[in-house]
Amino acid sequence: MPRLKTLQGPAALPFITFRTALAAMLLLAGFAALLVPSNARAQDMNADQEAEERDEVASAGPRIYQPINYDMSEDRENIWLLDLSNGERVAIRLMPGWAPDHVERIKTLTRQGFYDGVIFHRVIDGFMAQSGDPTGTGQGGSELSDLEAEFNSMPHVRGTVSMARANEEDSANSQFFIVFYPRFSLDKRYTNFGRVIDNIAAVDEINRGEPPQDPTRILQASLASDNVPPPTSAAPRTMEQDITADMLSAPVQQ
Repeated sequence: MPRLKTLQGPAALPFITFRTALAAMLLLAGFAALLVPSNARAQDMNADQEAEERDEVASAGPRIYQPINYDMSEDRENIWLLDLSNGERVAIRLMPGWAPDHVERIKTLTRQGFYDGVIFHRVIDGFMAQSGDPTGTGQGGSELSDLEAEFNSMPHVRGTVSMARANEEDSANSQFFIVFYPRFSLDKRYTNFGRVIDNIAAVDEINRGEPPQDPTRILQASLASDNVPPPTSAAPRTMEQDITADMLSAPVQQ
């Protein structure tokens, strides 16, 4: 039987058995694993963590938004009352679960009296009525900083109260609008923060125009929890005496 030769290389190595070679290969593989760069291991760990987070989000399902509460006797801190110049009071349910920062802004400005006397300066029939600008031009707002958008999945249906803004998403400040009819094209583009829960008919009566010739005005805005009574209209002047037809046709006295 011919004798097996030793392995040749730059440095002669003694012949080793298959079992010894296999053990050596496994040992080298273990060392190689230890020599993997730490940043590569970190990348693998980050990838695993991201996958786990995605699985958690997927298992959680879509966000659930709080439904509208139409009971005027409950949660009165989040009922916004608008007393209009047409003699009507409109009640709006504010929804902090949908847009907490926008609701807080409305409450802050309301308690400052900011909305008292402000007109509906842009009212488009079949679309919406916009207010909240003390200049009445559509270009004004409060002195507070603009708000970051809080877009949500709640649809713009009839009676929706949403925040107006400029072209920039994070430019809402004080102006708002009330939707006459559903406009789903506004969804996730404007911050929906409430819904009319009482006297939507008074909203329908807001005078139209851009601006209206005789604009409807917010005489007073308040929160139901503050128990502010509606403003009293000035009583008509009483005549000192009844006017008769003879008096109307009589010559003017010098």
